Amino acid sequence: MTFAEKLKSFRKQAKMSQEKLSEKLGVSRQAVTKWETGLGIPEIENIRAISELFEISIDELLSDELEVKKEKDYLFESITEYDIDSIKHYDIKLIGAYKIILTGYSGEKIYVRFASNTLADIEKDLKLKIDDGKYNIDLDVNYFNQTTKALTKEDLVIFMKLPEKYIEGIELAAAANTVEFHSLSCEQIEFDGKAENVMLDNVNAKVKLNCNLDMNIVCKTLNGNLKINQLFATSKLSVVEGMSFFAKKRGIGNSLLYEKDGKYVESFGDEDSENIIELNGMKSELIISRSLK
Repeated sequence: MTFAEKLKSFRKQAKMSQEKLSEKLGVSRQAVTKWETGLGIPEIENIRAISELFEISIDELLSDELEVKKEKDYLFESITEYDIDSIKHYDIKLIGAYKIILTGYSGEKIYVRFASNTLADIEKDLKLKIDDGKYNIDLDVNYFNQTTKALTKEDLVIFMKLPEKYIEGIELAAAANTVEFHSLSCEQIEFDGKAENVMLDNVNAKVKLNCNLDMNIVCKTLNGNLKINQLFATSKLSVVEGMSFFAKKRGIGNSLLYEKDGKYVESFGDEDSENIIELNGMKSELIISRSLK
C-alpha cells in the first residue's frame, strides 16, 4: 500500500473524519485530502505526528514510498494499477525485457511499472493487457509504434507487484536476462522461457524453472521444492548458507555436482530436508554451491 492508502485506511479504522484528523495534526483539511489522494507527502514533523497518533512506525508508513524512490533511477516509466478483490491464478507473459522483478506485497492492487533509460515513449509504446476472469487473470504486454522485443530486451525493466493474499499460483512465460521472485507465498510458481539469471528470495511455493539456457540461479530463501527442467544445459545454483535442502536428479544423462571454494566436493545436502531440489530433462548439469547471503 502507498502512504496515501495507508493514511486513509488508518484514519477510517480509527473512525476519524478528515476534519478530526486535521485538528489533531494541526493542519488544514485540504492538506489531509492532498495526502490521501497521493498528491503530496507530509513534512517530517507531520509524519512523526501521524506515526505517534496511529501507533505505527515511520518505516512502515513510508516503506512503499522509499521503494519507489529507489526505482527512480530510470529516465522513463509507465505505471499501471489494477484492483483485485479475490484469489486468482496469474498467467503472465512478459516476452522481451532486460529484467523482470516479481514481488508479493500486502496491498490489493496489481502494480506494474515499465522502466527504461532509452525508451522515451514508453507510455505510448507499451501497454499492459489485462484479461480478468473469475478464477484466473492474464497479464500480457502489447507493443505499439514499431516497438520491437529486440529493443525492449536491451533496456526494459518490469517491476510487478501482486497482492500476496490473492495469489493462488503464478505461471510466468518470459524472455529476459534476469528474472527475480521476491516475497511470494502460493501453491506453485512456474517459469517457462529464457533467462540467464534467476533469483528466489523469500519464496514459499513449489517452483518450476523450465529453461534450456545455462542459468545462474540464486536461492536466498526457499520453503518448498525447486524443479529445474533443462535440455543440454549447464547451470549453477547458489544456495544461501544455512538453508536446508536435498538435491536429486531424474531424466536422462543428467548430473549433479557440488562446489566449494572453486573445487568440487561431496554432497552437502540434507537427506531429511523438506526442501527438494530436482534436476530433470536430458544431458544437463547442475552445479550447487553455498553463498553467505
